[in-house]
Amino acid sequence: MFEFSEFKGNKVIVLKRDENDKYPFSFGVAKAKLVLENIEHIKKFVEENS
Repeated sequence: MFEFSEFKGNKVIVLKRDENDKYPFSFGVAKAKLVLENIEHIKKFVEENS
């Protein structure tokens, strides 16, 4: 699940495993762009290490 939020006035996306996730993962636009630019490497990393 996900939600949009703000951190220090900047928009962020917050990723959660479930509604009660104590340690959500959040990031802004710059890191989101970096993830998108490297999505194939991330997919390969997950495949090789799962």
